[in-house]
Amino acid sequence: MGTLSIVATPIGNLEDITLRALRTLKEADAIFCEDTRVTSKLLARYEITGKTLVRADEASEEKAAQRAIEMLEEGKRVAYVSDAGTPGISDPGVRLVARVRSAGWRIEAIPGASALTAALSIAGVDATEFVFLGFLPHKKGRQTALKGIVAEKRTVVLYESPHRILKLLEELETLGDRTIVIARELTKMHEEVLSGTAYELRMRLDTAGTARGEFVVIIQSI
Repeated sequence: MGTLSIVATPIGNLEDITLRALRTLKEADAIFCEDTRVTSKLLARYEITGKTLVRADEASEEKAAQRAIEMLEEGKRVAYVSDAGTPGISDPGVRLVARVRSAGWRIEAIPGASALTAALSIAGVDATEFVFLGFLPHKKGRQTALKGIVAEKRTVVLYESPHRILKLLEELETLGDRTIVIARELTKMHEEVLSGTAYELRMRLDTAGTARGEFVVIIQSI
């Protein structure tokens, strides 16, 4: 039976890819990807050549899903990767998976890197129970989400861009002395993990001018 393989890829360091992921990509007839340019670099690093690459970002995911189904019907092996990390975790892939599954095809997970679990593993906070919010809304619904974070007793994890991290920390100052851990550039040369209150972290980032790279923000449970 035709199978769609959902393949996790490195979030920074290209060595963070599993043997199974490499085998899957080598065996695939077509690789659907968030950005063909990004995926091409990964494939070149591991000398994987001759693959049909199909763009499947948020804008083209529905159309790509139909093409993936057609390829599966032809007996081809199909894989999907996002730019970095595990597809579907604040990344495209959800609609593709839903469409392929509804069409009756098998889907398998090829697990690997995820900024979410990587950050939690080195944060030093209790992650027995946590709530993952991904990226907060920029406008509509943002204040409601922030109020929910303040009221949440479990550990909260979210993602933030370098352009909005200082604003987010300022908004989170209503948490008072609740510990926050922020991690940026995970697995890369300039990986950094900082801990403190929202105010302390904002002052530190603003002074140091280090608000670069995607951030994972972890708010410790009460």
